[in-house]
Amino acid sequence: MARERPLLVLGIMSGTSIDAVDYALCEVSLTRVRLVKLCQAKFPKLLRRRLHAAASNRASSHEVGQLHHDLGRFYATHFRQGRSQSKPDLVGLHGQTVFHNPAPDGRASLQLGEPAYLSEALRVPVVSNFRAADMAAGGQGAPLATLFHRLAFGKPGQHVCVNNLGGISNVTSIDWRRGRRPALLAFDTGPANVLLDLGVRRFTGGRESFDRDGARGARGRHAETLVTDWLKHPFFRQRPPKSTGREVFGESFFAQAMRKMSRLSPFDALATLTEFTARSLVLNYRLHLNSLPSTVILCGGGAANHHLVERIRVNLQAMARATNVVTCAELGWPLQSVEPAAFALLAYYRWKRKPANIPGTTGAERPVLLGQITEAG
Repeated sequence: MARERPLLVLGIMSGTSIDAVDYALCEVSLTRVRLVKLCQAKFPKLLRRRLHAAASNRASSHEVGQLHHDLGRFYATHFRQGRSQSKPDLVGLHGQTVFHNPAPDGRASLQLGEPAYLSEALRVPVVSNFRAADMAAGGQGAPLATLFHRLAFGKPGQHVCVNNLGGISNVTSIDWRRGRRPALLAFDTGPANVLLDLGVRRFTGGRESFDRDGARGARGRHAETLVTDWLKHPFFRQRPPKSTGREVFGESFFAQAMRKMSRLSPFDALATLTEFTARSLVLNYRLHLNSLPSTVILCGGGAANHHLVERIRVNLQAMARATNVVTCAELGWPLQSVEPAAFALLAYYRWKRKPANIPGTTGAERPVLLGQITEAG
């Protein structure tokens, strides 16, 4: 049997935080992903404002249509300007999510960023629109990084959780203590950076967009009554499969939270949002995992927020003292590399015509091919 030839695949991801685009150039096969190069492009302020407007239902259909093409050009131009001499064989473009509704009576998800500009600029096929096929098969279109998490971080004999802290928090439980294959469960746990970023923008008048290292939140004291009240949100008790977005834990939730925190200092408000974020993650673990993991691997931008990481560690270890909390960077994957690398893998699977969704985690009725292919003429 001929040995499978790996491809050089570029994965592109811009997450719910709407702050930057991560490009991960990876060597990919069906069973292995190796990071070759990682780079990032920050969104210019005007483009970021337009994306926030689209994601919070404050943009017209005409504006969204224009933004779809402008963002596609941004993806293409930025990689062409910053790339090394290595040209990818294939691209996996997640795009920017501006709407996600996982409800069974109206499943829909929209990612902006026209792929034709990347295909034309690089003269290679681009796989995009990954979520639609899973939704058409009855799934929620999320989470989709489960396959990558299993390949990169699964360990026979151990129960490992990989938790991405982007705008939204999502966890993949890989319980490989029994059998030849691990038991997989993946779902969104609620907010990660989204509320913290909104808070920092509010308190700095837009001069800063995130709580660097968690320094501001660490200076405050959280309001326990508010955290306890917010943890009653029905999403946390909803059983997986489940996914969420800014529609639930974005601008509208933040506006209500700010009214309740009106007497708190900015530091105390950020400490309260941080504690809520950490505790909502841990609450999901307690409610929905069959057992607590021996190791939790944190990735994404939120893993650079030292105060958030510490509050997750403290709250997890209050339930299971032996749980070890590490970041993916400690395991050789830079914090921002995991999500784009996951879509590099999904693009490879689509190119090879291999289903890549895991129905038990998304709720789909069957495995399906994820993504649509755009090829340069």
